[in-house]
Amino acid sequence: MSTTRKMTAAAITAALGVSALAACGGSGGSASSGDGDGKGGSPSKTVTLVSHDSFAASASVLKQFTRETGYTVKVLKSGDAGEALNKEILTKGSPQGDVFFGVDNTLLSRALDNGLFTPYKAKGLDQVDAGAQVDPDKNRVTPIDTGDICVNYDKKYFADKKLAPPRSFDDLIKPQYKNLLVTENAATSSPGLGFLLGTAAQYGDDGWQDYWKKLRANGVQVVDSWDQAYNGTFSGSAGGKQAKGDRPLVVSYASSPPVEVLYAEPRPKEAPTGVSTGTCFRQTEFAGLLGGAKNEAGGKALLDFLISKPFQADMPLNMFVNPVVKDIELPELFTEFGATVDTPETMAPDKIAAHREQWIQSWSSLVVK
Repeated sequence: MSTTRKMTAAAITAALGVSALAACGGSGGSASSGDGDGKGGSPSKTVTLVSHDSFAASASVLKQFTRETGYTVKVLKSGDAGEALNKEILTKGSPQGDVFFGVDNTLLSRALDNGLFTPYKAKGLDQVDAGAQVDPDKNRVTPIDTGDICVNYDKKYFADKKLAPPRSFDDLIKPQYKNLLVTENAATSSPGLGFLLGTAAQYGDDGWQDYWKKLRANGVQVVDSWDQAYNGTFSGSAGGKQAKGDRPLVVSYASSPPVEVLYAEPRPKEAPTGVSTGTCFRQTEFAGLLGGAKNEAGGKALLDFLISKPFQADMPLNMFVNPVVKDIELPELFTEFGATVDTPETMAPDKIAAHREQWIQSWSSLVVK
């Protein structure tokens, strides 16, 4: 679903040149939350959602929020998720908007340690999968979606070579896959960091460095961003073909193949890319009410809406992520062409917080020399 550019998989949409409506009332421009402070006096009619560049929602869904609440959503996109989070840390107490969307479990501790959010228990939280609720006692953030970071492969390449695609982390260090994989820099990209965390979860605190030594010896290529990896270096994507990418393995998302199908002309019967489901790490994205929000009432209403069924059902084909609310019916295209990851690697946010910076430094020393 970039440090995190969270490119949660909606970034794939943007990279393929697909425009998505950012807000009922437009996006960008002033970060003002409207014509009042939302706490007294003249109430604001606009609620500002600060997000990474991959946020997307259907116009009809955002209009439904306006009809139900009277608030118009303005989306302020602030770069990749890591960049957007850093901007909010720098403006702590005087935020750019009312709600922040897009911090994920790989970077959540940065937001919480900096005290960015005002606690709020969103209405409908009891319908959210308990496994996604990492802050249930304090309610500083609300889980919104999940996505799986996985190695994707170019089906044509492997068919032409009569070579089975890799299925696991162990496969990636085998000689037959030498010089085939491109991944993102763990220090600058959310998918890159997620892939690193996946190897740490798989091989343990002591074993992941040995794994990366072997992966480096097997010719892994590292680039700075998801866009550079997927659209510039990978051979299997629409963007990759235009850029003449030559690597048939790339770290992306389990939901990348549906994007390739949805926006292809003409639409193929089969996705040109596949997913190595034994290489996946699960991300969860959160939203929170920003401390010092000018429109706190509107921000609370928006958080309620983000975990409502209309918004949750809208996400799969807009941001290409999985809903966290129970019993949301997924679109057929999303389920037919996306990969189901039954046992992704996971890691508790407190463990990520305790080791992230050290692991990134060690990884950089090992891999980016």
